[in-house]
Amino acid sequence: MTAARRADELGALLKRRGAAVLHAPALRIVPLPDDDQLLAATRQLIERAPDVVVATTAIGFRGWVAAADGWGIGEPLLDTLAKAQVLARGPKVRGAIRAAGLTEEWSPQSESMAEVLQHLLDDGVAGRRIALQLHGEALPGFIDTLRAAGAQVVEIPVYRWMPPEDLSPLDRLIDAVLCRGVDALTFTSAPAAASLLARAAQRGEEEDLLAALRGEVLPVCVGPVTALPLQARDVPARHPERFRLGPLVQLLCNELPARTRPLPVAGRTLEIRGHGVVVDDELRPVPPAGMALLRALARRPGWVVSRGELLRTLPGAGRDEHAVETAMARLRSALGHPKLIQTVVKRGYRLALDPAVDGQKYAG
Repeated sequence: MTAARRADELGALLKRRGAAVLHAPALRIVPLPDDDQLLAATRQLIERAPDVVVATTAIGFRGWVAAADGWGIGEPLLDTLAKAQVLARGPKVRGAIRAAGLTEEWSPQSESMAEVLQHLLDDGVAGRRIALQLHGEALPGFIDTLRAAGAQVVEIPVYRWMPPEDLSPLDRLIDAVLCRGVDALTFTSAPAAASLLARAAQRGEEEDLLAALRGEVLPVCVGPVTALPLQARDVPARHPERFRLGPLVQLLCNELPARTRPLPVAGRTLEIRGHGVVVDDELRPVPPAGMALLRALARRPGWVVSRGELLRTLPGAGRDEHAVETAMARLRSALGHPKLIQTVVKRGYRLALDPAVDGQKYAG
């Protein structure tokens, strides 16, 4: 999970369905209740009321009202907003608007800022004063288009997205994705997806991360807006039809089992998961080094993989091939069935793929 907000709720939903959860916030939300820029923009609106107010996030809108209350101008702000046409980007912010005693006039079906922009342009914005509550990052294309169409735009910077203060959990999550130690990666905001990609780029591993997300690791987003930074890099991120945490978890429950390839090995059925292996419907936790070896063997089930090649898959193993033998012994112990992996003398190791399947798969 990369979520900064509602992580406990999402984590509980996943654990309830049997998942092991690795959580690393990809960003942090920095509120600006004492920010001079926010105070100045709020006073500017009270002094000269806007024609339209675009509220983009529930946390941002609530934070804006709370900050105004702290400055003693909460009621004048709400009076000002009540006279304007209020647009809500989605259902969450719509709830925040109504909780403040206001009523939105319109909300898009898609929660997309592109749809909000088109709605404004269709209504006509020339000569209109539009207050835009920002949601952690600037919206230059949105703002520039409105201004080019003749609108006056007042930006309301309620909070900012920033990288985490401690990057080590995010680095561990990136490491887990790179070694395919997770089956899926979830995103609940577009800035979180962008932040993860940016951190991988800082480490010189962005292309490796993208390759994992295009392949073995399933990227799942809460909605289409969240998926945009990934789709821009040709990552086929999935999202549920309803943009909520519950449907996101249900999508994972439907998608992940279908991505698992059962392997008939030594008379048993083997399924490789992110943090362990299912042997005949029994989950067997496996250490990271063992998972790295097992994945290397499973890429070519039934084929011999040399010690040298296996050594290169072990994190921090150096050049000593005895590290492979040690990790292999631990892997066999973790699997509980040593015959699943065969030793081929002077050559390496192989998964003991059942002969009939071996012949069907590799004949010809």
